[in-house]
Amino acid sequence: MPTSEPEKSPRAVAVNVLKGGFGKSTTAINLARELGGRNGTALLIDLDDNGHTTFNLGYRDRYEGDNHLQQILIDGTDPANHIVSVTDSLDLLPSHEALEDVETNLQSAMASSQRLHRNVVDPLLGDSYDYIVVDTPANRGKLNDNALFATKHLIVPLRPESGWESGITQTNKRLIQEARQYFDLDLLALVPTDLSERLDHDTRDRNLLYALNRREDLAQYVPNFARLTPSDWDAIDNGEYNGELPGIRHRASIDKAHRARQPLRDYDPECDQLACYAELAQIVEVGGVVR
Repeated sequence: MPTSEPEKSPRAVAVNVLKGGFGKSTTAINLARELGGRNGTALLIDLDDNGHTTFNLGYRDRYEGDNHLQQILIDGTDPANHIVSVTDSLDLLPSHEALEDVETNLQSAMASSQRLHRNVVDPLLGDSYDYIVVDTPANRGKLNDNALFATKHLIVPLRPESGWESGITQTNKRLIQEARQYFDLDLLALVPTDLSERLDHDTRDRNLLYALNRREDLAQYVPNFARLTPSDWDAIDNGEYNGELPGIRHRASIDKAHRARQPLRDYDPECDQLACYAELAQIVEVGGVVR
């Protein structure tokens, strides 16, 4: 871990990867909770139409009824009327079952990619909240465009499954590179998550971690909790590695926290993986990985 902490500044960040089931909601919830706990309060925005973040925080009822995201993004109503409290340090703007309608209506709206920035992030960031985290859809569209333009910072979670390489390739090609034609977008971190296998065998965990740490274009975005140097790999292969297993590891308490409708810190404050989410919060606070 870094020995000194650079200066913090208010920041918004999108948690995004163009592939479902890669831990976006889990990452977004626990990142936002850490940011709020470390800094006073944070806002989590659920723009994913599957509503996992909203459900996992106990607000399924807000997923139905009046389409508050239509009212906020299209009609310009005050988002504060629809924000709910998760903990003393974390608020949530819930998702809605009719987000597809919002996506369609954004197609013909003026400044269609700027609505989240103009109506939510710009008036709230640095005033009501020091940090805003946006959970995004796993597909291209105007909602994703809004998330990237409003935050201009990106965290990409990756699970050790077949398809992770195509997931990051498509996210880079279809999101990051396209967005950078129109505005600055900073990739803050690549986050290996839900790891459970050995590293001294040919496993999916090993393949993911090896690629992230050994590819020059990716290694700079790997958090310290997932970093492995060439000497670490030598030690692993020789059976001499004594360090912490890298990446966010699979823990039953992470799944149980979702079922309990709580962030991990509130469900199990002793979970050893909270240190990873704390470092991820630091990465957002200072704008990048600090070695």
